[in-house]
Amino acid sequence: MSQQSPRLAALDIGTNSIRCIVVEVPETGGFRILDDEKATVRLGEGLFATGEISVAARERALDALRRMRKILDGLGVTQVEAVATSAVRKAANGEAFLAAVREQTGLEVEIVGGEEEAELVVRSVERHFDMAASRYLMLDIGGGSLELVSAVGRHVDHIRSLELGAVFLTERFFPEGCCEKDALPALRRHIRRELEAAFEGEEPFCQMLIGSGGTVTAIGSMVMAQRKESYDSLQGYEVLRSEVVHLAAMLLRKSPKERASLAGLNADRADIILAGVAAVDETLRFFGANILRINERGIREGLILRGLEKQGLLVEPGSKGDWRRSVEAFGRSCHYDREHCRQVAWMALRIFDLLAEKNSFTERDRIYLEAAALLHDCGHFIDYAQHHKHSYHLIRHAHLFDFAPKEKELIANIARYHRKSPPKKKHENFARLDADSRQKVRALAGILRLADGLDRRRSQEISALEGEVLEGALLLRLTGKGDASVELYGGRSKSDLFESAFGLQLRMEVEEGRRDGDGPER
Repeated sequence: MSQQSPRLAALDIGTNSIRCIVVEVPETGGFRILDDEKATVRLGEGLFATGEISVAARERALDALRRMRKILDGLGVTQVEAVATSAVRKAANGEAFLAAVREQTGLEVEIVGGEEEAELVVRSVERHFDMAASRYLMLDIGGGSLELVSAVGRHVDHIRSLELGAVFLTERFFPEGCCEKDALPALRRHIRRELEAAFEGEEPFCQMLIGSGGTVTAIGSMVMAQRKESYDSLQGYEVLRSEVVHLAAMLLRKSPKERASLAGLNADRADIILAGVAAVDETLRFFGANILRINERGIREGLILRGLEKQGLLVEPGSKGDWRRSVEAFGRSCHYDREHCRQVAWMALRIFDLLAEKNSFTERDRIYLEAAALLHDCGHFIDYAQHHKHSYHLIRHAHLFDFAPKEKELIANIARYHRKSPPKKKHENFARLDADSRQKVRALAGILRLADGLDRRRSQEISALEGEVLEGALLLRLTGKGDASVELYGGRSKSDLFESAFGLQLRMEVEEGRRDGDGPER
């Protein structure tokens, strides 16, 4: 019997809920999630008024933790990173509660301060987002506190922890769940005063907020529902501040009971969501940020990363901090043809650069094309006959560094059309894109389709590619290592989408004679 890979768990005892995530660590590095359990126990219920964890909240929490302990034992977890945050930190009987946890479950729980919470969030953000040269803010909002980390690139500037959690704000300003006429303006003034005091003497500006915590994921889910979009993950999902403002206004008009039926919102968060949304909105306004980007992992993943580091198991599979390495790591997991895919990517980018100026392409469009080219054949992992469709589904559900769900959808569609039928509105995956995205997919997939044809034998025969846009045509000058007639045929046979998308006739010339140093790196 083969030995089981190490299994670790992260347990986060928060003010509103307790979350427990279990991961397995394969020999190849990284980790994969085996289980994710949540219990909404409202440990901080009444804490603002009494200063203590109530008997009812204590029993709800202990019941959930006993259940989670059994799950951990059943899954063979060898290490648990367990922390308690704002509610236990603030409660006069917090230590007594943790003593009961230890006695009844055997779990050793660490009380972490606000700055430590923020540092755990930083670990998670650095794993998933490329923010080089950007000034941004990391925000994590729980039931009891709001953690804020300002940073430039990977350099953390300041860490703040404020008592602006969704549960605490609700109990202070919306008692019994009711929002009186002046309650929301008073709450907003309170949040602004707290932010102004925390950042006194500083210039409060950032380009983007990266947010985590239950309120933030709820915002993302509700906005996704309102946009009528459907992605399997919120990781990297972008929300505009105007949409947060709209959510706050809409929530204000509804009672907690009415909010419970809103698409994208869990019923157990309906009574505290207005205060949480107001806190996020005021933070966006204070820092002049118009975009909220969602990190749905946050503290729990930070705990996992800390635990892996302690055990010497934090061996990354090459994905951290580099989208290309992340893409290629995923390609390797699908046993892709590395040399063919790199050849296709190199030729596709050469063609892209010839067309970029006249087509208003962006640098991000170039990245989408390269990622799609590197992964266009990953569907072979499942089956050859429909591998273009399998590539679409694999890419759409892949965990790729720094790509938002919409971007993965674009990359998946570009790869989907590297062969067989061109994009059609009757194709569900293509139809759900907006008009600009459909146009982009047609253009970039046309380039990819052509480049794939130019490596028809998968032997990297083309060693140089030059060209120019002439009147109504793209002229490509190809240099082959030897006889490149099959590649010439392959390019012509797969030029249909390219010619249609760009309104250009494709003309190709080929000559023998290798030009060293021009092809892709091997």
